Amino acid sequence: MKFKAFLTENGVNLLEKRFLPAFDKMGKTCYLFLTKDHLFFLHNLLNGDGVQCIAQFRIDVLFDDYRISSQNDDRIAFSLDVSLLYRAVKSSVSICTEFSGGLASNRLQIKLVKKLPPNCTQPMPFLTFETKGYKSAVIQDVPISKPLSRSQVVELETALDSAQVLPPTLVQVQDPNQLQNFVDRMKHVGDVLNVTISKHGDLQVQISTTLIRLGSEFQRLTVIGEKSQAPAEDRNLSAQARSERAIARGDAQSVQVSVKHFLKSLQCHLTKPDSAFYGIAPQGACLTVIFQFLVPGTRQTDKSISLHCRLPVLDSGSN
Repeated sequence: MKFKAFLTENGVNLLEKRFLPAFDKMGKTCYLFLTKDHLFFLHNLLNGDGVQCIAQFRIDVLFDDYRISSQNDDRIAFSLDVSLLYRAVKSSVSICTEFSGGLASNRLQIKLVKKLPPNCTQPMPFLTFETKGYKSAVIQDVPISKPLSRSQVVELETALDSAQVLPPTLVQVQDPNQLQNFVDRMKHVGDVLNVTISKHGDLQVQISTTLIRLGSEFQRLTVIGEKSQAPAEDRNLSAQARSERAIARGDAQSVQVSVKHFLKSLQCHLTKPDSAFYGIAPQGACLTVIFQFLVPGTRQTDKSISLHCRLPVLDSGSN
């Protein structure tokens, strides 16, 4: 089992400045899953409780001279502490920049190794970052779990395939900060957030208690997937009445999620997405948030990077 590559300047920027800060906020550990074509960060994927977060990168976005081999169809997966990985990348980049006179070029190598730690009798696996200067090299070791077995990788891939199924209707929020500002202000009001999404392009978020109901509505959003026109007679109704009528017609779905989970999903804004799509899975199984990244200087989606979250729904009787 071997993995070795050099991080590109773009790869360093994506990991150090954007994706690792976000995953560090999501939770303590995640899986790193490497294939011949892609690298995945998988947070909470095998645990049905809590927010799931999946980031996928095409290999050439992150690495040069990428080499991987294993008896498991050249697939390698393991878990690690995100904060240790983040710290190692930041430290390595800082040293790399010093060595190269301010240019963090392809001098940062990443590879899988086995080493014998102090006071241990068995070699342990590490993800190692090696920064080579003209006269010396600096090595940063990140401890990792034992790589997953073939059956465990199959389980991981099955969960990944299931998590990548799209909701039938997605609505696009161009400025996710508006949602963050609303939830930040309302998080002390209650613990449960009602989210309603319609095929007309409406997104409603609402926090209610026995004493108060506060909400925000986004109308006429871009819809991807199943869509329909709102009846003319609904235009003058309140947001609450419109959503109730749309749900009754089968043109909308509503779920309840934890405010804490919703706020955690918003940590993905640290990755600097250009917009976000919200959708509800069939039968209200989960709330899905898909973050869109554009090719710089264009309006085209950057298909080399993807990121999405799935939030578990609460029982409808929850308050």
